Amino acid sequence: MNQLSTIDLEHGWGIIERGITKLKNILEGLPEPQFNSEDYITLYTTIYNMSSKNPLNNLSQQLYDKYREAFEEYNITTVLPSLREKHDEFMLRELVKRWLNNKVMIRWLSRFFHYLERYFIPRRSVPGLNEVGVTCFRDQVYQELNGKVRDAVISLIDQEREGEKIDRALLKNVLNIYVKLGMGLMDFYENSFEAAMLKDTSAYYSRKASNWIIKDSCPDYMLKAEKCLKQEKDRVSHYLHSSSETELLQKVQHELLSVYATQLLEKEHSGFHALLRDDKVEDLSRMYRLFSKTPRGLDPVANIFKQHVTAEWTALVKQAEDAARNKKADKRGVVGLLEQVSVRKVIELHDKYLAYVNSCFQKHILFHKAFEETFEIFCNKGVAGRSSTELLATFCDHILKRGGSEKLRDDAIEETLEKVVKLLAYISDKDLFAEFYRKKLARRLLFNKSANVEHERSIITKLKQHCGGQFTSKMEGMVTDLILARENQASFEEYVSNNPIANPGIDLTVTVLKTGFWPSYKSFDFNLPTEMIRCVEVFEEFYQTETKHRKLTWIYSLGTCIINGKFEPKSIELVATTYQASALLLFNASDRLSYQEIMTQLNLSDDDVVGLLHSLSCAKYKILNRQPSTKTISPTDVFEFNSKFTDKMRRIKLPLPPVDEKKKVIENVHKDRRYAIDALIVRIMKSRKVLGYQQLVIECVEQLGRMFKPDVKSIKKRIEDLITRDYLERDKDEPNLFKYLA
Repeated sequence: MNQLSTIDLEHGWGIIERGITKLKNILEGLPEPQFNSEDYITLYTTIYNMSSKNPLNNLSQQLYDKYREAFEEYNITTVLPSLREKHDEFMLRELVKRWLNNKVMIRWLSRFFHYLERYFIPRRSVPGLNEVGVTCFRDQVYQELNGKVRDAVISLIDQEREGEKIDRALLKNVLNIYVKLGMGLMDFYENSFEAAMLKDTSAYYSRKASNWIIKDSCPDYMLKAEKCLKQEKDRVSHYLHSSSETELLQKVQHELLSVYATQLLEKEHSGFHALLRDDKVEDLSRMYRLFSKTPRGLDPVANIFKQHVTAEWTALVKQAEDAARNKKADKRGVVGLLEQVSVRKVIELHDKYLAYVNSCFQKHILFHKAFEETFEIFCNKGVAGRSSTELLATFCDHILKRGGSEKLRDDAIEETLEKVVKLLAYISDKDLFAEFYRKKLARRLLFNKSANVEHERSIITKLKQHCGGQFTSKMEGMVTDLILARENQASFEEYVSNNPIANPGIDLTVTVLKTGFWPSYKSFDFNLPTEMIRCVEVFEEFYQTETKHRKLTWIYSLGTCIINGKFEPKSIELVATTYQASALLLFNASDRLSYQEIMTQLNLSDDDVVGLLHSLSCAKYKILNRQPSTKTISPTDVFEFNSKFTDKMRRIKLPLPPVDEKKKVIENVHKDRRYAIDALIVRIMKSRKVLGYQQLVIECVEQLGRMFKPDVKSIKKRIEDLITRDYLERDKDEPNLFKYLA
């Protein structure tokens, strides 16, 4: 050991160099025996003694430098020449081989020089043995060949993009060298390879996209784009580093989708409009998947979606209005046609595009918002002068009344009603719909026109779930009221059968209703014919036996009668309103009556008399003859019974006098809104005591918006009215500040 400890650099390095040469020969495949334990001990002991702790004989620095020189010399004399003579894929294979040899060389020499790793390197804070070996390879081999290696790799990637088979394992090994040369950092991989690869990717797909956008349809283009994105992702999993995936896919998406988004979406015969029109669900789903991955890529798609739904809605409305113009002669036919064409088509439109939003567009907020905004706009527009609330209520009436729906099964009716209620969610003036609906519900219930009371209850339940109990409380009361009225009628019939003296001589059915639930109806001091007066008296006598605390108010305008018309050809039963029957019975005592005489004897208003006489002399059945025979009823007209009238039927229903219910409904709703605004303002101010004008208006709009869209001017007007009625007062110093007066 003493002799070894005094070994000089020249002698010691000679021993070490012979070991390094042997290692190089092994790496080059030359005939050389493998290292044995004796070889290892000799080399390790020589280096140990040359770098001992004795400060007079420490050759650690010289050995460290020689270690580096061994790698540099091997790279210059052997590695670089072997790489310079090869090109493309062959060069890459040689590079991988040389890198593996470099790793083997580092592994063996690090064992021999291990003493330096333990003591010299930590004390001097110099690069470790592994780092030295890697740095030498990087600075000598890779720096010279990087351009060629990078270009060869990118060339192979482009060949694969063109459909050629390449050695993916080779590329993985080459690119792994880039990563390892970074020694824990990705800078070398990113700067020496990735940046150029991404630039080439952009250029490659830019060329492809410029060609595809011209010759391919939108679906074909998207198929190619999706395939390309999948293939690029596949490349990352097979040989590119995982850190490249995000930016690589962004480059492809930008060139294939972002650059040509407008052209692709607006392709004349195959763009987004065509895909929606032709129900291309798979292509629409693909479009969403592709554009959802690009920055703000879904914005133009959602905008075109909104445009398309708007265009289809506009076409639907035009179709309905055109059909309505062709049916002008029959006003009731127009309403029926409008609600059929409009509401059914709107339901179909809603179902169709909601399905797209939920499935193809994955319920994305952009599409959901575009869908809802479109339906909110158009569901609050009228069609051919008819408001959406009126059309929706008329549609419900058609579905629910006897003989109205087209042989729909119970489950189909339930499904349709559910869809109607969903449409109602888009309508601002829900209170107006409620009033129209209540009017029609009343007619179905009172005239026994409802097809199924369970369906009536079902839609009321659905409305209650969507709009709240206050919305349906009167409707629920109406249905319950009618059941009680039928029980009351049964009691009346029993009363008559037990009291023969009380029998009025006419079959009589009376429906007793509570005023609060039902729409308001006009009540006149109508002069009933003698034949009917006894009926009223008998029922009032009966009702006194049932209760003494309620007062009956008779609504003759809703009554119906069956009277026997004795005409010369034959007798015909006439189904008429109470007003019509009363007017006809006047002709039992007089053959000829003037307009004024009829009005006086019945005690009706001008408007009611005009409608009544029009239905009897100018409508489908001319039971009365009129002189002069002009288009409109005049106060100077004279009427006489048409004894020559005949019809093939034995019973006919006389047409109802025209009634403008719409005007009255709107008037009632506006009146109720005033009350609602007043009540809400008082409720808010009572809880807040003092509140500014702006905040008060905001709270009113927010709370009232559940039932209707209040006009700010109306709210302001109601505030002023409440001030004059001493519910509120203005602050003396701040006019826009209000105080509640208890």
